[in-house]
Amino acid sequence: MATTECGRRRATLPCLAISRRLESRPSREREPAAASAADQRSRKGTAPNLSAKRIDGLSLAKRIREQVRQQALRLGARGVVPQLVALQVGDHPESTAYVESQRRYAASAAIQFTSRRLAGGVSHADVCREIRALNENAAVHGIFVALPLSDGHDDAALQAEIDPDKDVEGVTPTNLGRLVAGHPAIVPCTAAAVLALLDSEAIALEGMEAVVVGHSAIVGKPVALLLLDRFASVSVCHVKTRDLPSHTRRAELLVVAVGKPRLVTSDMIRPGAVVIDVGTTLERGSDGKPTLAGDVEPEGAARVASRVTPVPGGVGAVTVAMLLRNVVAAAARAAEAKR
Repeated sequence: MATTECGRRRATLPCLAISRRLESRPSREREPAAASAADQRSRKGTAPNLSAKRIDGLSLAKRIREQVRQQALRLGARGVVPQLVALQVGDHPESTAYVESQRRYAASAAIQFTSRRLAGGVSHADVCREIRALNENAAVHGIFVALPLSDGHDDAALQAEIDPDKDVEGVTPTNLGRLVAGHPAIVPCTAAAVLALLDSEAIALEGMEAVVVGHSAIVGKPVALLLLDRFASVSVCHVKTRDLPSHTRRAELLVVAVGKPRLVTSDMIRPGAVVIDVGTTLERGSDGKPTLAGDVEPEGAARVASRVTPVPGGVGAVTVAMLLRNVVAAAARAAEAKR
């Protein structure tokens, strides 16, 4: 279960809208100051001796979920109950596990959650009809198609059928196009989570040298666009990039989202850089138990970077919380439109 370069979403990464200044007070100072000092030591031949601060995604996610719950309760008092609907096609264990996890998170945030499961052999036209019915249901505020789908179904084609105002994952062509045009409404939630984590640390992005490794349609590209919108100087690397380390070593901010465990090692990280690890790949540990691995080698990054997101407990946790936030925001917009 990994983020991938091809842009196809996997079950561990839901999507959501961006919060420009989420629970943060952005510093007016250029960040990170530690990077320039560390670079000077490195040029003089002195090895960096940093201990990276772990950016706590779990705490941030908890705060967001509580904000969402309070807003949902206020809407409920007005007779508007935020509702999220998951649409499954086939009986995939990964899809079912993801849907059930979202059900639990939604319940904790006072969001009504419903799942619809269609038989694996259902036609594309029938799935589209189900999505259109949900689009027309005023009681439904958010819709997502749970992946993976049964064979023969195109996830992008089905997602394109979702009403953009109910596309709480931000994956429809309309919402992606709004982001490209510089007028984001609902953007892919993993990209939103990356920005929320940076804002929670008061990272001043303006003028920062940022490198994004991975160019998928719902993570790499949206992250790059959001960073450009904040006036960072952004480079995007991908599977055809020559000499990847030469790019990553100059990054003050390094975002990695390719789904290759431990792709980025300590010698590829600029001393003092901020490192955001988006990758989540399911592996088996030495004891045979399942474990999640990120795209960045964690021990090495901790010795070189100034800040780093853990896996798990980093981007993924915030991504889920942002999905819930988007559902409540959609419900609030719907309620306002009725007034």
